[in-house]
Amino acid sequence: MSGTVTSNVFKASGVIAATPGGLDWSSAVITGSTLSAETGRGYFINTTSNICTVTLPASPEIGDQIVFADYARTWATYNLIIDSNGNNFQGDPDTFTVDYSTAGQSLNIVYSDATKGWIPVSDDAVANVPVAPPTQRAVIYAGNFTSTVGNTSNLVSSSGTVSSDVTGVGTARSYLAGANYGGDKAIFAYGSQQNGTKVNVSNLVTNQGVVGSDVTGVGTARISLDGSTYGGDKAIFFGGNPGSGAGKLINLVSNQGVVASDTSASAGVSNSDNSAAAQFGTGQAIFAYNSSVSNIVLFTGVIANDVSRVGTNRGGATGAGYGGDKGIFFGGNTGGQYGFIGTTNLVSNTGVVGSDVSAVGSARGELAGSQYGGDKAILAFGMLNGYPLTNLSNKISNQGVVASDTTGVGTVRNLCRGAGYSFSA
Repeated sequence: MSGTVTSNVFKASGVIAATPGGLDWSSAVITGSTLSAETGRGYFINTTSNICTVTLPASPEIGDQIVFADYARTWATYNLIIDSNGNNFQGDPDTFTVDYSTAGQSLNIVYSDATKGWIPVSDDAVANVPVAPPTQRAVIYAGNFTSTVGNTSNLVSSSGTVSSDVTGVGTARSYLAGANYGGDKAIFAYGSQQNGTKVNVSNLVTNQGVVGSDVTGVGTARISLDGSTYGGDKAIFFGGNPGSGAGKLINLVSNQGVVASDTSASAGVSNSDNSAAAQFGTGQAIFAYNSSVSNIVLFTGVIANDVSRVGTNRGGATGAGYGGDKGIFFGGNTGGQYGFIGTTNLVSNTGVVGSDVSAVGSARGELAGSQYGGDKAILAFGMLNGYPLTNLSNKISNQGVVASDTTGVGTVRNLCRGAGYSFSA
């Protein structure tokens, strides 16, 4: 006997795995909303009427292979969703959502090992990037506590309930920035100490809401900046005042919480001081207010050039994401002791800032905002007209509707920041 045997992959058990040409294709076209897939099989998936969620085998072996094909070219209308059933998919854990939404696509996946899990070895069109599950909880950290700055934090549950004070960790400061990173963690950075000294230290927050000790600072120490998540699992800090007026410094944060050194926005981006940030779309963010322009942060972390902004100009506003792909700006000060407003401006999933919406709840500024509960947001603390501090909070529905004031919990303060954390409710 002579000849060459090709494309045979040995599984861990020693059994020769099927190759694409030798796969056992299902004789029935799959039209249901669910499928429990078997290794060594090929499936025609017809999503003409519904999304199809495919559950992969729970205990695959190295070399196990499965192929899926878009039978009716309808995956762009109703997606194919992959449930990796406790195993990784391209190195991402099963908590991530993997969907394929390109018409006419086919997908050939092979199981590698526990680290990378299932890996597509071919697909005939670009697939969607895995999307992290929505953030469920929030943390509000630091700020100005009437006569001193502090490092106290308050956790927010997945139902929007603000907890009592948690003993502080890290440098006490105000005028800081906060953002979600890594999908389920948070980071706070920069700000001003009691004596006015500007700092660039950062504090990481675990997916359990525990604020970590100071991390040695990176980038220019400054105040009055803000931050947001971008790119699905990273964060960005932008703007602020390093001591000689507004600037346009950028510090990107990796999905491991590492703050990068300074870069500067392009010539088409205005200096930014005391602006607010909100996430929107899929991995984008927007900085706005305290000037007549807004700036979108692209999925890559690049800040786009100025765009004329809609709505009342004010400083000390706050922003947050809501509804899964939209944002909201709230409050701020139009000038003077009684210049605080409760106006809101909604941001569409394409980054368009809407006109003013009449105030609900107490007018205030210099407060904290964050997403929570997967698709909602919360506003808390801040300064009221006449300059008294408050601990009131307002929930924002997944439709962008601001609820009336909720009786305050925690020590009154302003100039604090909020950020989302945790995939678990």
